[in-house]
Amino acid sequence: MVWTKAKVNLALFLVIVFIGISVADLKVGFYSNTCPQAESIVKRVVSGASLSDPNLPAILLRLHFHDCFVEGCDGSILVDNGAISEKFAFGHEGVRGFEIIEAAKAELEAACPGVVSCADIVALAARDAISLANGPAYEVPTGRRDGRVSNLSLAKDMPDVSDSIEILKDKFMRKGLHAKELVLLSAAHTIGTTACFFMTKRLYNFLPGGQPDPTINPVFLPELTTQCPQNGDINTRIPMDRSSERLFDKQILQNIKDGFAVLQTDAGLYEDVATRQIVNSYVGLLNPLFGPSFESDFVKAMVKMGKINVKTGSNGEIRRVCSAFN
Repeated sequence: MVWTKAKVNLALFLVIVFIGISVADLKVGFYSNTCPQAESIVKRVVSGASLSDPNLPAILLRLHFHDCFVEGCDGSILVDNGAISEKFAFGHEGVRGFEIIEAAKAELEAACPGVVSCADIVALAARDAISLANGPAYEVPTGRRDGRVSNLSLAKDMPDVSDSIEILKDKFMRKGLHAKELVLLSAAHTIGTTACFFMTKRLYNFLPGGQPDPTINPVFLPELTTQCPQNGDINTRIPMDRSSERLFDKQILQNIKDGFAVLQTDAGLYEDVATRQIVNSYVGLLNPLFGPSFESDFVKAMVKMGKINVKTGSNGEIRRVCSAFN
């Protein structure tokens, strides 16, 4: 057999996909016999916690993303094993929601000891959080087991707000995710906030001479500089979706198209030909009648992301508490 360059590239791509996405043994209703109340317990805990924290949907959605992008969706981000813990990596700066997962785990251990993994709780909590923000309801395949590794050095390749669109596409491809998933999962920024810390370079030092990012709509720039003034409090938080930060919708894609993206990485989605076409497919004039469904495609992207490098069968463990290995 003669291996052409195209065949070699295809083979390498298939290996990457095989490594990045594992589909073994995950199924909807995995706990239907062993712990039939598992999903309802997680939903009740998440719903209760959201009453005191309206930002919880975004927090739990982000937690799921950050867990899956390091060592796969295996709850590694939840472990606290000292200064080397993955949760302390710079790439996880600002990630929260650990106590919600732990609270759900405690209730599940009381009802079904040693059955439900922390990794599955994270995936289910993200699903329930999206629903609380008026996002699409969907079924989550479960059966993940918890990983036995948590080290901050493993999070060095997390997507970063300063990454170029090419770097982002490469990081997503290494996880078996393509440009479409990059756009859809970035659109999760429709809910939640970001810190002014991540805006400083974009607003005040993007170009030589202290100039801002020229892709920011001139109408929007003064809004951002008012919210995040130069030399102001870098911990001040601002909405990532200018119009509806607590409502899960596709408005953020319209914002990206119009130059109202808050994050540099979101703005970059409209600078790349491939991702621009995907953004336009959801917010174009013909979308309501002929275009793809943002909600349906977002759900598919979430389910696909939730299968990255999962541990199943005899791999991993079912932790007794989410913050410590057994």
